[in-house]
Amino acid sequence: MLSCRYLIGRLLLGRPASTVARSLAPGYVEIREANHGSEVLKYPQIWLRDNCQCPDCFHASTRARKSHWERGPLNIEVSKLNYNPEQQKLEVTWQDDHQSTYDMAWLRERDFGEAARKRYLEEVYKPPPQLWGKSDFPAMRREFDYQDVLEKDKVLRSWLEALAVQGFAILKEAPDDVNVARKLAERIGYIKRTTYGDVFEVKSKPNAGNYAYLMTPLPLHTDMPYYEYKAGINILHTLVQSESLGGANTLTDGFNVAAALQRHHPQDFEVLRSVPVNWFDIGHDGDADKPFHSLWRAPVICLDVDGQFARINQNTTKRDSRFTVPLDRAMAWYEAYNKFLSLAQSEAVEFKTQAGDVFVFNNLRMLHGRTAYEDAPGNKRHLVGAYVDWDIIYSRLRTLKFPHARD
Repeated sequence: MLSCRYLIGRLLLGRPASTVARSLAPGYVEIREANHGSEVLKYPQIWLRDNCQCPDCFHASTRARKSHWERGPLNIEVSKLNYNPEQQKLEVTWQDDHQSTYDMAWLRERDFGEAARKRYLEEVYKPPPQLWGKSDFPAMRREFDYQDVLEKDKVLRSWLEALAVQGFAILKEAPDDVNVARKLAERIGYIKRTTYGDVFEVKSKPNAGNYAYLMTPLPLHTDMPYYEYKAGINILHTLVQSESLGGANTLTDGFNVAAALQRHHPQDFEVLRSVPVNWFDIGHDGDADKPFHSLWRAPVICLDVDGQFARINQNTTKRDSRFTVPLDRAMAWYEAYNKFLSLAQSEAVEFKTQAGDVFVFNNLRMLHGRTAYEDAPGNKRHLVGAYVDWDIIYSRLRTLKFPHARD
């Protein structure tokens, strides 16, 4: 068993330094910082060795670990610990005489304690979503000026945070320009190209190849559940709005619906979380010469590795008639699905964008739809849309929140 070695920091101005570092069996290092409320930081020795910051082990300019696991960090233990109070560093000598130095601020950011882990996941990884229902919609609705988003990083950050937290936002005063959706996507980073192109038009079309190109009601849905890498956000710019009574947007927070189902109907929630559904899209778009046959098999409710809501799949028009599950699971699924859609409808809000509005929403979370409308010879409803993946959005948001992360 590894013997414990204690080191109390050297004297500062005649008083003993407050930080105590010690190695503990089996295989941990503990740092007690009295000047930080006597908090105790605790790290596995193997993690410290794996993350050695010396030039032999770490390439600073690329922020990349270059030590080789084959050197055997699993079996190399701490030989000596020293806390350097002047430099605020932990100094480690290993049994193979390798030397490692760790800045205390760096260590605190990587504390294994619950508070530090929660802070990292919520402030750096992803802002936690704020779920909302129908009565909450007025308070959740965020509006931004289109030009401000294009020109001001502070506004861009606020807009992206609204998409991450509330799940949607509306931009006002966009010009009468078919490139608005593209410009917003490129302001974030990179547009997502799909079988419908890098931008797409939503308007009534003869011989429509997609249900959205009809003037009939569009039921609550998410776009492209038939993609493994489903589009992250949908950017919809209203160029021309219908003057008929219809053409209004409908919207429901799918995560909120899933949470309500989990609370009140846990068995149905488990069915929709576990039973895979076949989602499909077959055809071609407009004059495109390349047909497509897209398929993806996934449940309605998808969770991430932490058990949090990650993705809602719902699109009645794109749900395959092939249901490749055992017969008894199919029956249970329909009962659970009916409850999910009933809840979604009961929490749906309705609003109508006007020309110059850009409606942007989280396509992994929000169920959206449209009421029926009628085109007239001088008034044909016309929207232009684009997609951006959440990997790109979160990356952009972090560069805005932490501009000195690479320093």
